[in-house]
Amino acid sequence: MSAAVQWVDPAAEEDRVIARALEILTRRHARGKPLTAPDVTRAYLRLWLAERPCEIFGAIFLDTQNRVLACEELFTGTIDAAQVYPRVVAQRALQHNAAALIVFHNHPSGVAEPSRADECLTHRLKDGLQLLDLRLLDHFVVSAEGSVSMAERGIL
Repeated sequence: MSAAVQWVDPAAEEDRVIARALEILTRRHARGKPLTAPDVTRAYLRLWLAERPCEIFGAIFLDTQNRVLACEELFTGTIDAAQVYPRVVAQRALQHNAAALIVFHNHPSGVAEPSRADECLTHRLKDGLQLLDLRLLDHFVVSAEGSVSMAERGIL
């Protein structure tokens, strides 16, 4: 008897692997889990946002021990921009009783390089959140090709 060879669709198999990876990374970013490695957060954000067709801006809200309180998409934009309101970011942080935040957004263009507008927004957010004793720990710019941490770049 010969064993039948079963054809597996490579794209379907990749989709299953990506779905499983997202499950694992989502569990690592679940409420109460400490964020200890920027690379895990980077991988989670890339899997979650990299293929989105429009720009999404969101935040991971953290307690005083950098444990996740919530991870939310806050604003949805167009293919190359999202209008971000610092007031809304601060309101959500206060509603979650957060002590710190990591913000993120994607670049559907595939280029993760932060724009000058991204840098200005980061500084505005940091300054505004500091007035409320909230720490902005990082701002990730994510694309299918890679991601950039503004903290690692010294922009924050």
